[in-house]
Amino acid sequence: METEDSETSPACVMSFNANDPSGAGGLTADISAIASAGAHALAVVTGAYVRDTAEIFDHVSFDEEAVTEQARTALEDMPVAAIKVGFVGSPETISAIAEIASDYADVPLIAYMPNLSWWEEEAIDSYLDAFRELMLPQTTVLVGNHSSLWRWLLPDWTGDKSPSARDIAKAASEFGVPYTLVTGVPLPEQFIDNVLATPQAILYSEKFERFEAVFAGAGDTLTAALTALLANGHNLQAATAEALTYLDHSLDAGFHPGMGNIVPDRLFWAQADDDTTDADDEGSDPDAPLPPLPPFDLPTNGTKH
Repeated sequence: METEDSETSPACVMSFNANDPSGAGGLTADISAIASAGAHALAVVTGAYVRDTAEIFDHVSFDEEAVTEQARTALEDMPVAAIKVGFVGSPETISAIAEIASDYADVPLIAYMPNLSWWEEEAIDSYLDAFRELMLPQTTVLVGNHSSLWRWLLPDWTGDKSPSARDIAKAASEFGVPYTLVTGVPLPEQFIDNVLATPQAILYSEKFERFEAVFAGAGDTLTAALTALLANGHNLQAATAEALTYLDHSLDAGFHPGMGNIVPDRLFWAQADDDTTDADDEGSDPDAPLPPLPPFDLPTNGTKH
């Protein structure tokens, strides 16, 4: 049932991801990025990391029935414009989410594959096998770092050069993925490329200068922003460009809350202007309510992907 203000309400984005108590990635990253892009996050907890800002020590998975009940209860209440899938913890949960996605086949699903090197090898293999067989056929856009996607999708690569984004997109397409966003492609002179590709073409690419710092949560941030932008009606190329710009600003404003890696500031747009002076506050009413924070400035685009 549609409410009276459904046409002006923020688009709803469902995110399946693990809770991250450090705030670096996981659902914390998703909710902040989705809200920054002007959408409403429906956050489905699939488990929890045991981690700090330096490293992941363990992960505790939710029962797949608990994940299913969370998602279907929300889906029966609210229209969802896009779905994001992050790290969900187990092959059983992957299967449950894939079944849910198949019931909402007209909703774009954006899947993120993180680096899983912190995990046990047997668990990694089982997880990747299930994701490849069950989730990729449901996926609209696959997002991942060049090295992670290469080792997963092209383990027997024998070329003289590392695989291109199109090579990786071709490997993903064999499992039903139409679009792949490959991040962190090494370039000369301390640059990296980020490439949206199909097996046939490069649809968008943008290079950035490599940051010297090490960040936690960049992949979740990018994927959540991309999902929200697609939910808001941006076409795929425009959404990719804006999501990458948003990530770049988030990393540039990143902060160091602990003793580990730097965390992206996904609410960089809400920070006070450094040029603001005390004179601006002269004569103001200290009891007056604060003005609402502006959303991150996104270009308008009426074309839906």
